[in-house]
Amino acid sequence: MAYEKLLARGKIGSMNLKNRVVMPAMGVSLAQQNGEANEHIIRYYEERAKGGVGLIITEITRVEPVFGTAIPNQLGAYELGQVPHLERLAERVHKYGTKILMQLQHPGRENKSAMIGGRQIVAPSAVMCKVTQEMPRELTTEECEDLVKAFVRGAVFAKMAGFDGVELHAAHGYLLCEFLSPYTNKRTDKYGGSFENRIRILQEMIQGIRAMCGPQFIISVRISADEFVEGGLKLEDSIEIAKCLEKCGIDVINVSSGIYESSTTIVEPASFAQGWKRHLGTAIKKAVQIPVIAANNIKDPDVAEELLESDVCDFVAVGRAHLADPNWVKKTKEGRADEINKCIGCLYCFGCLSEGGHIKCAVNPRCGREVEYADVVKNGDGRKVAIIGGGPAGMQAALTLSERGFAPVLFEKADHLGGQLNVADKPLLKEKLGAYKDSLIARVTKAENIEVKLNCEATVDAVKAVNPVGVFIATGGTPIVPQIPGIDGANVMTAEDVLLGKKTPTGKVAVIGGGITGLETAETLGDKGCQVTLVEMMKEVGRGLYKSVLVDTMMRYQKMGIEVKTCERLMSIDQGSVTLENTETKATTKLEADTVVIALGVRPVNQLVEPFFDNFDEVFVLGDADRSGRIVDATFAANGLGSTFLA
Repeated sequence: MAYEKLLARGKIGSMNLKNRVVMPAMGVSLAQQNGEANEHIIRYYEERAKGGVGLIITEITRVEPVFGTAIPNQLGAYELGQVPHLERLAERVHKYGTKILMQLQHPGRENKSAMIGGRQIVAPSAVMCKVTQEMPRELTTEECEDLVKAFVRGAVFAKMAGFDGVELHAAHGYLLCEFLSPYTNKRTDKYGGSFENRIRILQEMIQGIRAMCGPQFIISVRISADEFVEGGLKLEDSIEIAKCLEKCGIDVINVSSGIYESSTTIVEPASFAQGWKRHLGTAIKKAVQIPVIAANNIKDPDVAEELLESDVCDFVAVGRAHLADPNWVKKTKEGRADEINKCIGCLYCFGCLSEGGHIKCAVNPRCGREVEYADVVKNGDGRKVAIIGGGPAGMQAALTLSERGFAPVLFEKADHLGGQLNVADKPLLKEKLGAYKDSLIARVTKAENIEVKLNCEATVDAVKAVNPVGVFIATGGTPIVPQIPGIDGANVMTAEDVLLGKKTPTGKVAVIGGGITGLETAETLGDKGCQVTLVEMMKEVGRGLYKSVLVDTMMRYQKMGIEVKTCERLMSIDQGSVTLENTETKATTKLEADTVVIALGVRPVNQLVEPFFDNFDEVFVLGDADRSGRIVDATFAANGLGSTFLA
């Protein structure tokens, strides 16, 4: 595909853009605690600019530090001393021909007092967010007027630093969105009540920014076109908001959706299709004359091109896909779209932020660590390195070592690459994981200095024949099968057997294990019409999953009628039932089950480890072969060890 629309030049106000790809604001928590732009956040954005994106919009940037801090190491634009550091950020992005806007934000009621020194959070009205569950204090009229000044001052600092403009974050249930929405704005002063009053604070900010920063300075406003909550903003409301903002003189509208209470519509889990909210951008675009940026859960350039061709928007917001691959645009432009490292929608990135850390990506170990991996030591000199196992850990190790100039030889006993990804991409709604697997395989097979040996058992002698300077063992794991009465029955099978189509459950099905594999297997069977009960010995299912991913899954479970039993340990299996023991009361019960599917995770396949340690000096064990874990564990270990090997 030529991607004529996607790669075409565009214009927003006075700002010329080299293509139609926008990296929207995503919290990263990479700045200094005092809000200064340090080398970590600068390098993060520089990598994406270098990768070819047309416009970058920074993470949520606080305009006042008392009540307005949303994440620990958040970018700031509230003190003059921050300007020189912001200037370096703008310069580093501009040198690649990429434009940059600063997104100005205040969290309002979607915050925690712990984030602001124990002070009570503030909002337009005392309406508690059901997610954060803290009652906010209503802002006084004077405080609202001060906030207008704070946002205008932030824009002035952005202009002083050389930014091309600012974006006012009036989406996702944050403060400015709270003013716009009747769901959260119950005020009776000039900033509440009627539509004209609820939008007043935004109008005053826009007028102030325009007066202080001039007509050439770009002003964008991000809105949630549908809040997806009862009593909140709906599309028809947002169309009127968009028209009003256009009259106020803004240059572009950035269309998103949702608030914290409908969080899956803001940051979509893997189950959401690309382009699922195209109707929102389409409606806003028809209502205004100014350009429209729209977020649509885009992973693939083909989808982005189609959205532009269909007049859904003028510019496509490509967010988490840029976490997974900063060269998303570059690879698209060079005809290497199949090599784009695909976002899998696992939301590990947001899980890291919610736990107080900085941004990370499960499939891109260098995301948020651009400084640490800035200077990869390229001292491979064509030396051979043996990699045993063609799963995610093995392929990531091969790619990292290849980049360093080594000549990896990848041994895979199967007739295809992918390892456990060939199982993990089989459950319902896991197409994105399959796309990630395909992109890994494409990069490995296209690399000139990586040799792939399929159908090849990696014996010590076979590896010795390569004469490698190091051996990386990534042989993966094998399903855990508990040794209990009845486990060898014909009615018992593993999740792997089920997902690969080797065995077919019948009748009532008990899926044992509430981890990721168990959850996905149960849902896949439920979708096929099976009567499924998921059994987990812990108090909760889905350990390690980001909360909104689990919520999304449980909503589908409810529709399918899948029953979940927690605090229950499998004790034995009979024909037609299983015996469970409650882990708290120790009481035993019988659960009817014609088929039992074991989904208790995997244990390492590491019988090769000792022979290789005995025969080679440099041996490393990766991924599930070391200890069972998730994709992030495999990719991080492979990249880390691959980057430091003989460096």
